[in-house]
Amino acid sequence: MTPEPGRRLRLVIASVIALAVVLLIGVAVGRLSSPNPVVPGQDSVEAGFSRDMQVHHEQAVEMSMLVRDRTDDASVRLLSYDIATAQAQQAGQMYAWLEVWGVSQAPSEPTMTWMSRPTLDGSYGEHAHGSTATPSGGATTSTHTPGGRMPGLASAADLARLQTLSGVDAERLYLTLMIAHHVGGVEMADAVLARSDNAQVRALASGMVSIQQSEIDAMTEMLDERGGPVPVS
Repeated sequence: MTPEPGRRLRLVIASVIALAVVLLIGVAVGRLSSPNPVVPGQDSVEAGFSRDMQVHHEQAVEMSMLVRDRTDDASVRLLSYDIATAQAQQAGQMYAWLEVWGVSQAPSEPTMTWMSRPTLDGSYGEHAHGSTATPSGGATTSTHTPGGRMPGLASAADLARLQTLSGVDAERLYLTLMIAHHVGGVEMADAVLARSDNAQVRALASGMVSIQQSEIDAMTEMLDERGGPVPVS
């Protein structure tokens, strides 16, 4: 018998917490062995990114677990499993960072505020004007209104709708939502790359850009094979 989505999601979250403990130890060891490490603060770009990207990843895990229970298609089930496990692991890593840095898991300012911070090259923020190229080759360095909806986040209505569908209908909605979700994730990763020189954060964000862009390409092809995207809210 296939476990209920809620139970399966709890199992994934439990494994993430266990992984976060292991990562916490590893990061702490690295921190102690580094000469004069600069630790991100409560309202730093790095802390804001880590908090918001955890929330973003958690929705990707939720959507992926939902569609796995609503389709028998092997390619969609494999893709959704890969996305769920990868993003759960990354969420655990970011959770561990916040613990090691000694900052709260809860934000003290509106979500996405970090995306309004100045960029490292000075092309955005304070007195800067215009746009600049993103690390992954996009047209502009992303900014965002503090407290606004995260880039690519699916609406509650679309998540509820996904729970009512099955087969190809569920696949099309999932792929439509996940492509947008990944585009938003790449936007957020590009934004932190433009604003942080923290080696650990940059390594994770760069990996996100590479992996999620390749998954966007694969999902676009899969969606085209199933009749293309569906309208979403």
